[in-house]
Amino acid sequence: MPSTQLTFSSRDAHRTWLASQASLPAGFRVGTTRFEFMPREAPKPAKMTLTLITLDQPTPDFAAMFTRNAFPGAPIIVGRKRLDEPALGAIIVNNKISNVCAPGGVEASEQICAKAAALLGIAPTSVLPSSTGVIGWTLPVDAILNGLPAAAASLTASSILPAAEGIVTTDLYPKIRRADLGGGSIVGIAKGAGMIEPNLATMLVYILTDIAIPRAELRTMLARAVDVSFNTISIDSDTSTSDTVALVSSSKVPCSDKAAFEKALTQVCRDLAEDVVRNGEGVRHVIRVNVKGAPSREISRALGKAIVNAPLFKCAVAGNDPNVGRLVQAIGKHVGAHAPGLDLSRLSARIGGIEIFANGAFRLDPTKETALVAHLKGAELYASAPTKDGVFAPPVDFPPHERCVEIEVDLANGAGECTVFGGDLTHEYVSENADYRS
Repeated sequence: MPSTQLTFSSRDAHRTWLASQASLPAGFRVGTTRFEFMPREAPKPAKMTLTLITLDQPTPDFAAMFTRNAFPGAPIIVGRKRLDEPALGAIIVNNKISNVCAPGGVEASEQICAKAAALLGIAPTSVLPSSTGVIGWTLPVDAILNGLPAAAASLTASSILPAAEGIVTTDLYPKIRRADLGGGSIVGIAKGAGMIEPNLATMLVYILTDIAIPRAELRTMLARAVDVSFNTISIDSDTSTSDTVALVSSSKVPCSDKAAFEKALTQVCRDLAEDVVRNGEGVRHVIRVNVKGAPSREISRALGKAIVNAPLFKCAVAGNDPNVGRLVQAIGKHVGAHAPGLDLSRLSARIGGIEIFANGAFRLDPTKETALVAHLKGAELYASAPTKDGVFAPPVDFPPHERCVEIEVDLANGAGECTVFGGDLTHEYVSENADYRS
């Protein structure tokens, strides 16, 4: 669960809170610039934001994890090579175009890194590139190169908020989480709204800290934190070609408690992961599924994802319809296909703490049905209704609460347990993705 349960009454209240979380750790600066360009594949005016994250001095203490999609973007190919470099001095991010399988994509990324490095006075191989947006289009390299000086000129050490805003695409709002400990801090930002099922969505995450953790330990800690956070979410079951989670330490503050650091890092990752789901394209309900009593954690996680990715169940949740048969069929479908020997005779399931299934039979009555509807409505982020012309009103651009549709499944077959986050399937999701490139 999030480290704090937050409630916001308006966009302004949310932005005020974001600003309060946005102080950069020592040794970092961020800058952004925005410009118009003409996509080669779809020649009509578009806008792109460049975001620079820089260190006062390149650091050997950095870690990154990338998508397992077999068609990775060019920045992923370059980024994997950067892990072998002695130091990292900057990250350059563009939105709008993801630079995936485009002709000359790797060369384009390297050219952009070289220009950023020249402006910053560091080695080109110490710049990590990231791109997000439309898959298949080519980067407007000349426009990016011309925009880089403005991004460098805007660098500031005061707040990470410009970077959180700069990396978004279809996100409704920026995402920032932080932890303060031992005289230092951990501050993370995330971009992600659709094509989200990290398998380390278009998901980009950058976590900055001034607490000194050696490179090898930093990478081990990040892998563990990602496994219990970003790898336990799914909005639509599609693994992006560009997923990136980067963790960078300026090493300005000595670390007095590595265990406390890893705990704080994990909480920041968990909070950001849930923020990504809550900000998912068209998401009106966040669904939290806890699967326990499984033979292994892997089985519990896989089943949890099968539930949050079941289209009919997601649609039922979107409509505040407690059609629990769709939940049970999703469980049975997954187990039948992937764990056919698993004994389900003792399985029990609850929604909102209300028992709906046990010992091979549904446990339903009119009172429970009413309570289930109330639970679903209570977790709704915003109501959705078409206007007179059939167009659905835009969603709210801030998180009004952090409530979830709570689902518990006990397999009674072992000690494996995992909590997975997902979202419902709405008219808004379909509309967003039907018109994504328009």
